[in-house]
Amino acid sequence: MNRLQALALALALAGAAAPALAQEFKAGDITVDKAWARATPKGAEVGAAYFVIHNNGATPERLTGGSADFATVEIHEMKTDSGVMKMAELKNGLNIPAHATIRLAPGGYHVMFTHLTKPLAKGDKVKATLTFDPAGSVEVEFPVEEVGASGPMPTKGGAMGGMKM
Repeated sequence: MNRLQALALALALAGAAAPALAQEFKAGDITVDKAWARATPKGAEVGAAYFVIHNNGATPERLTGGSADFATVEIHEMKTDSGVMKMAELKNGLNIPAHATIRLAPGGYHVMFTHLTKPLAKGDKVKATLTFDPAGSVEVEFPVEEVGASGPMPTKGGAMGGMKM
């Protein structure tokens, strides 16, 4: 196999693997992707999860909360006020304008898992149902990354799985 054929094969395999790597969860015009959660130390009563929300519709949506069998699900925001970082629950939910993308990330909007019944352990996957108004509910799977992670870890070897040419 020459280099050009090897490259073509690698690109074809990467394209075929892409749907398996890109996990999306949908409800109505809402798509949730890039979901992940941070591991918690033993004894912690709260954890956090992050993801990206895409509103592909012509009307606004609102993330109003959710549920999980291992915790209570709340929507929170962190922001700096007079040089002090503060966190607060968004009791009325998070607005997602029409045709907008909202990123929930460390230091900003996030889902807070409170009253944990078990620690979130690196390598685990936990499921929670997120509720949107008016789109409805969507079950999302959150791969758990290490304590203090700033984002999901890339797949080992990248999209081509470490293929050498």
